[in-house]
Amino acid sequence: MSDAPPRHILVIGMGAGDPDHLTLAAIKAMRRAQVFFVLGKGREKESLTRLRRDILAEHLTGPYRVVEAEDPWRDRTQDDRGRYTSAVHDWRHRRADICERLIIEELAPGECGAFLVWGDPSLYDSTLAILEDIRDRGTVEFGHEVIPGISSVSALAARHRTSLNQVGRPIHITPGRRLAEGFPDDDGDIVVMLDGHESFTHLTGRGLWIYWGAYIGTPDELLVSGPLDEVADRISRIRAEARERHGWIMDTYLLRQGPGAPGGAGSLVPSGKVASTWTSWSGPWAGAGQGVAGRARRGRRRRTSSSGPAGVSSGTRAPGSGRAHGRGSGTRRSGRCPAPDSCPRARRWRAPRPGTACRSP
Repeated sequence: MSDAPPRHILVIGMGAGDPDHLTLAAIKAMRRAQVFFVLGKGREKESLTRLRRDILAEHLTGPYRVVEAEDPWRDRTQDDRGRYTSAVHDWRHRRADICERLIIEELAPGECGAFLVWGDPSLYDSTLAILEDIRDRGTVEFGHEVIPGISSVSALAARHRTSLNQVGRPIHITPGRRLAEGFPDDDGDIVVMLDGHESFTHLTGRGLWIYWGAYIGTPDELLVSGPLDEVADRISRIRAEARERHGWIMDTYLLRQGPGAPGGAGSLVPSGKVASTWTSWSGPWAGAGQGVAGRARRGRRRRTSSSGPAGVSSGTRAPGSGRAHGRGSGTRRSGRCPAPDSCPRARRWRAPRPGTACRSP
């Protein structure tokens, strides 16, 4: 055993993408670290690395270092479960090699380092498993602790203004490839992550309701909800367009079964009624003289409505489940103010909060 003071590593959940998702505990943890480790994912996802740096600059005043390395390539072509599992283990092993080197070379004994993890470190993230692998190798000693974050699952439910579970029913969280192998035979709801093959398209005809979201918490956020039979094709089109535009996509969705799908306790949208939907307005990341939270707010989402084949839109709010119109205005709230020339809120390129209308002075 070495007499040198041990290294310490913080695994900090930083939320789904919105800088405002950063918790007070996460900020306090960030201020304890001298070194931040970042594994970049290439030019296509450079904005994610940049956002990490922006968050650090926003909240840290003392000296710190950011050490970057390239995330190793991963084989995503394997569909067979055994080969897929083998490919993931191989990728994690090579990732552990890189992190081990960074900890040994860039983190001195007695120093505190940190990994900033999207969402929550305990949910579909490899960082904790990789650190355990490194500790088992015995090449470097360190302690570590985990600071939880707001997961994309929680953020998805919040953005759609619904609960994740229904009364007395279970909830399943699964990767998309497992969903493609079979649908649970109980009456629980299902949260699906890491679905690169659009498994939901094979589940039509079951009376399911879907709450779908991509780039959750970022200015590029996309949200659609509605009866799966009616919105599945639309989600597929939106995914394809978003992937082509950004070069990548990360989405999550909730599948709800049976009557009362929209809110878990009400009824399906009656035929002939129109619900509303959230879509994104892609705003710029950068903003001169603004903090990172302010920059993200410049790209807040706008709300629109569109009728589906049966007169039901892909909407997050069903009639009767909440206010879809502005207070006293008689106008459906959208990203465009009814009086844009005179309204200061419209000039700020920001839609009113949900449940309110933007009215001219």
